[in-house]
Amino acid sequence: MTKKPFVSKAQLEEIIKQYPTPFYLYDEKGIRENAENVKKAFAWNQGYREYFAVKATPNPYLLEIMKEEGFGTDCSSYTELMLSHAVGFSGHDIMFSSNETPDADFLLARKLGAIVNLDDFTHIDILNRLCGIPETICCRFNPGGMFQASNAIMDNPGESKYGFTRNQIFEGFRRLQQLGVKQFGIHAFLASNTTGCEYYPVLARQLFQLAVELHRETGAHIAFINLSGGVGVAYRPGQVPADIRKIGRMVQKTYDEILVPEGMGDVAIFTEMGRFMLAPYGVLVATAIREKHIYKEYIGLDACAANLMRPAMYGAYHHITVSGKEGLSCDHKYDIVGGLCENNDKFAIDRMLPKIDMGDRIIIQDAGAHGHSMGYNYNGRLRSAEILLRTDGTAKLIRRAETPADYFATLDFPGSRYPLSRLLKAGQNT
Repeated sequence: MTKKPFVSKAQLEEIIKQYPTPFYLYDEKGIRENAENVKKAFAWNQGYREYFAVKATPNPYLLEIMKEEGFGTDCSSYTELMLSHAVGFSGHDIMFSSNETPDADFLLARKLGAIVNLDDFTHIDILNRLCGIPETICCRFNPGGMFQASNAIMDNPGESKYGFTRNQIFEGFRRLQQLGVKQFGIHAFLASNTTGCEYYPVLARQLFQLAVELHRETGAHIAFINLSGGVGVAYRPGQVPADIRKIGRMVQKTYDEILVPEGMGDVAIFTEMGRFMLAPYGVLVATAIREKHIYKEYIGLDACAANLMRPAMYGAYHHITVSGKEGLSCDHKYDIVGGLCENNDKFAIDRMLPKIDMGDRIIIQDAGAHGHSMGYNYNGRLRSAEILLRTDGTAKLIRRAETPADYFATLDFPGSRYPLSRLLKAGQNT
């Protein structure tokens, strides 16, 4: 079974004439269609808003699409706040969810008017000392123990470093009320990449019940509940994808059962889905440049784990398509590898694919989130370009590929026998 990529061989070859591989390619049409589905899934909630997780794919052109779709951004660092602000997000367009947060990050978040999502009880007094407590604030909740849905353990919050305990969040709300908070939010992230429909509804039930108890005991006005991310994508062919419309209906049912009878039918629902919003709409395009026949059959690409580290880091599966050979039999077994000096630099192990010839274009699918953003420069490898396949079929370069000048830009070693200028000149002449 195969997965059809959103780009044809003819389209790809036209793009490669201008931009050499490897590069990331994003599908604007797919991104916008998915955004519409998400909005429709939660249209029943008047205050609903998706806050796109910038860490998934921090590119201003993609953030601009999210802005045009009416979404906000979820930021976790100083530079992500800067990037969001540069695109035009400000105030409550931005949710700032961080942990072990530096002072400078808190200060910038407050300067931009972002909704601050506190990760720890001790951060209350830190934020107050630095820049004061805003009238609207959010607290991240960690229930501890195991998180289960349909009797299956989905994750282990008790081992997670994030969030307030149950006792801390009650004490925290009271402390924040004393400091002038008028509107509260509750946030939790308890599982990752769930493709079933149960995660959000089960999480929502926990948070809705917590909201009712907090409101009863403290009188706090709960303005919003942020279900965070965790909705996954179908990386493997044949895997059933998450049905966001069904998920939305299930959350609505829980909302009507728990919040509405308590007079809390004005609570807004927020989400911050990085993976779900972009993973299926981005691919890493590479070229087969080497083959090796030893104890196994290897195909070497001009891309490596420095371009996409998920398979090396997590053993994650990404479907691989040989462009133009989608209809051929997958009768060859390969390890698809990069050129790093690490034996885990493998995009696929024992993968059945059509015969791969040198020069074939290799499409590594579902790489639109946590792909380019996790890139690094080990072995002196350079980060690849990012290209947007626009709705009219044209390609737009939205991030150029790194050059050696970028790699050396932060180095200053004047005593070197090979000054930077000479190194760069030598590279240009080869």
